[in-house]
Amino acid sequence: MRRSGFAAVIGRPNVGKSTLVNQVVGTKVTITSASPNTTRSAIRGILTENDVQVVFVDTPGIHRPKTSLGNRLNETARASVDGVEVIVAVIEAGKEIGPGDRNVIATMLEHCRRPGGPHGCVVVNKVDRTARDVVAAQLVAAHEAVSTIAREKGANDALERVDYFAVSAKTGAGAAQLVEFVRGLMPEGEFLFPADEVSDVPEAMWVAELVREQLVRKTKQELPHSIHTRVIEFEWPHITVEIVVERESQKGMVIGKGGQLLKDVGIAARRQLPEGCYLELKVSVEASWQKRDDVMDRFGI
Repeated sequence: MRRSGFAAVIGRPNVGKSTLVNQVVGTKVTITSASPNTTRSAIRGILTENDVQVVFVDTPGIHRPKTSLGNRLNETARASVDGVEVIVAVIEAGKEIGPGDRNVIATMLEHCRRPGGPHGCVVVNKVDRTARDVVAAQLVAAHEAVSTIAREKGANDALERVDYFAVSAKTGAGAAQLVEFVRGLMPEGEFLFPADEVSDVPEAMWVAELVREQLVRKTKQELPHSIHTRVIEFEWPHITVEIVVERESQKGMVIGKGGQLLKDVGIAARRQLPEGCYLELKVSVEASWQKRDDVMDRFGI
């Protein structure tokens, strides 16, 4: 008898959602960086073991938006929890549970309270950076926060359907217990994807994301939100990726002195692609694109 279903991973920016999805799936299916809102779409990582398949959905960080792009990212994250079996709400072990975390917890509870709704799961992440007593205190604080928010939202009936885990997405500590718990909540049903698939990300999108990951890492806090990448030519082994920025001055920052930064980005991205790939990078300007719905529609964001 086979079982299968979805588990949506939500949280504010930079709590380690993408790293957690990569860890539980066992391979890299979504890009990561230290910059907030690196994830811009719902990325599905597929874990198939024996007769159970879990589709983990990585989502953009839920935050207070300042642009049309920010609004779209929040809409994507919230839409991803519809129709799932489990909602995994991720918070950090070493940081106070703030308004952003409470918003995430409220989102989880609002869905868990519905008849036939998903099971909730609060994950205290980054325990590898935090002392054991602090982790223990955070688990207690998380339980108190969930209870308080449930009372405020009139969702007390959802409390018995929320569990708690301490995990390090980076090292994998506690991840096996989380996976086993989620697997146990999957309903009967045929696999949703072939057993040998680990992601539903199209190959062209994956290449573009690898390039954006390296750009975000190398430009750090200077440009991340202003960068968009997309494949404009894919005829193996030749792939051309367009890097879109918002201002002419940013174009020079992406290219770097003597073209060195762009060269480094290409080398780093190419290392993660099959041998023999020829990766060409082009930089263009689309003024204020993250505030323009017409451009984001064209980009498919």
